[in-house]
Amino acid sequence: MIILGIESSCDETAASIVTDERKILSNIVVSQTLEHKPFGGVVPEIAARAHITNMDRVVTLALKESGCTWNDIDGIAATTGPGLIGGVIVGTMAGKAFASALKKPFIAVNHLEGHALTVRLTDKVEFPYLLLLISGGHCLVMAVEGVGKYVKLGTTLDDALGEAFDKTAKMLGLGYPGGVQVEEQAKSGDPLRHHFPMPLKGREGCDFSFSGLKTAVRLVAQEIAIDNKIAAQDMRDICASFQYTVSEVVKDRMQNAFTLFAKKYASKTLVVAGGVAANQYLRKSLEVVTAKHDFTLVAPPIKLCTDNAAMIAWAGIERLKLGFTDSLSIEARARWPLTEIESV
Repeated sequence: MIILGIESSCDETAASIVTDERKILSNIVVSQTLEHKPFGGVVPEIAARAHITNMDRVVTLALKESGCTWNDIDGIAATTGPGLIGGVIVGTMAGKAFASALKKPFIAVNHLEGHALTVRLTDKVEFPYLLLLISGGHCLVMAVEGVGKYVKLGTTLDDALGEAFDKTAKMLGLGYPGGVQVEEQAKSGDPLRHHFPMPLKGREGCDFSFSGLKTAVRLVAQEIAIDNKIAAQDMRDICASFQYTVSEVVKDRMQNAFTLFAKKYASKTLVVAGGVAANQYLRKSLEVVTAKHDFTLVAPPIKLCTDNAAMIAWAGIERLKLGFTDSLSIEARARWPLTEIESV
């Protein structure tokens, strides 16, 4: 089985060809970083227009790199939500058009399920497993029981973790994309210089909160700035302290998640996925707390943590194997919780 995957939920236009033998034949991603950089974040209208401009070229490149022709494709999978609705509509309509022209099955893929199932493409992880999904728009702790079967254990009460990184970077004037900038600055900083608050630490449950942490960073930045400028080392120390605080909060919340998950499931696997899973400092912190609870940490390769179409193609394969296909009348969705996905 060979599936074409399409991803356009935010600021990357992506297409990929993947087989049911877990082979990624192509994985093309066209970033919009330069378009959004002047604004310090993603502008939905600009993103949607860029997706329209890039879509045909990206799909053509994916086919060419894979060595496949349209006749080799067994189905089309496209992100149908959640995400910036303009971009989601572009990808969904493109996927429907290809499926209609080829008379092939169309699979509407939830972007979050793409992240959740990526480790089954890269590491053959078996169900069930504990999932920490951390990205620019989402922060979720889930028990993954199967394709389309998700039990929410915790979520963010305000900002997603990736959003906290990006907003912190913007406050500090580090530019876009923010999370990468903060991580780079933190490498040469003192993580213990500033004692930022750790929201919800020590509380029951697996929920997260990051809004108070952002406020604390802003106040410290204002306090040490001279003529509205922050010295280079001060900047590195703020970033390092912020990143350290985030890692401590995540470790604390996940300790509760391990206990809660173990009450129902025998599995000892923690999967971390989503764009923030590419942060190496956070990964190392998670490795420590995971080992402490006798769990094994599994994360996709960095290039498959950030938004890509290989994960969408693979989710399409998983769903098509179970007999799930979607009508061409299905609508794109800005919001689509994992717990509302159709399952067997």
